[in-house]
Amino acid sequence: QVQLVESGGGLVQAGGSLRLSCVASGRTLNRYSNGWFRQAPGKEREFVAGINWSGGRTDYADSVKGRFTISRDNDKNTVYLQMNSLKPEDTAVYYCACGRLFGPVTQKRNEYDYWGQGTQVTVSS
Repeated sequence: QVQLVESGGGLVQAGGSLRLSCVASGRTLNRYSNGWFRQAPGKEREFVAGINWSGGRTDYADSVKGRFTISRDNDKNTVYLQMNSLKPEDTAVYYCACGRLFGPVTQKRNEYDYWGQGTQVTVSS
């Protein structure tokens, strides 16, 4: 059984930083594409960042480019999302997701098979 557990969310002031972690069990993450999505109240879940199975390619939503970085620690089977220069509009529940075996980086929600339970990020102005 595949489980993804996020942590690292919290309350931060605008301009601050947070690092989200996603620990996986039941699946070796570095054989799969991984992604981070977020969902704000009343909005659809949207792509934030993704990394392909080898770690050689990453992709970001335009709204976070230059501020967020996705990475993976294969020894810890963990995916991270480093978030800098946070803005109030980054406030959302953040979800990590695991995609396809040897999959490319993708923004498409339906190409991710497993999801974590989410972690709340709140950015105050």
